[in-house]
Amino acid sequence: MKEIHSIFLACFLVSAFACFIASAFDPSPLQDYCVAIDDLKDGVFVNGKFCKDPKLAVADDFFFSGLNKPGSTYNRVGSNVTTVNVDQIPGLNTLGISLVRIDYAPYGENPPHTHPRGTEILVVVQGTLYVGFVTSNPENRLITKILYPGDVFVFPIGLIHFQYNVGNTPAVAFAGLSSQNAGVITIANAVFGSNPPINLDVLTKALQLDKNVVTHLQSIF
Repeated sequence: MKEIHSIFLACFLVSAFACFIASAFDPSPLQDYCVAIDDLKDGVFVNGKFCKDPKLAVADDFFFSGLNKPGSTYNRVGSNVTTVNVDQIPGLNTLGISLVRIDYAPYGENPPHTHPRGTEILVVVQGTLYVGFVTSNPENRLITKILYPGDVFVFPIGLIHFQYNVGNTPAVAFAGLSSQNAGVITIANAVFGSNPPINLDVLTKALQLDKNVVTHLQSIF
């Protein structure tokens, strides 16, 4: 009987610990929507967020206009990302999805970057893109594909990926992300453009570059 009691207690503790671990994740929505608000006086606390009273929700809480307009690609990388996440559509709050439009100048690129909180699925609507991602350590395998209008490609969550317009005409793509705000870390900007700058000795050793090269790159970003 004592052994049975001990086993029961151990199972109970394991189950309780598992429930505790599970509670660290975002819970599933328990209502139709949860429109994010900054002013809490008209809000209710649901699923760990302050949300507008559902009775006060209006169509504009779920609406965005302008993805038909190309973004300016007159910059160093020749691309522009128009983001539609919870900051643009408050009604996306808790729904785990967002959208972007990406414009590419001829031979422009969306440089290597990661989305720490979302997987991306991209569809090309104009032009020809060379896309790819790199698997995690230690393999670091590069997986690439040439995409044409109508083609779809997936970039797994957290992995470094890129798109490059291999044509001499503009290109356009749309992408969905599995987060209301997937975040973005552009590798070069993060490494060479951090504020304050990463110590020069750290970067020269990590990247095996001359200090003058690192200093120059930091001045660019």
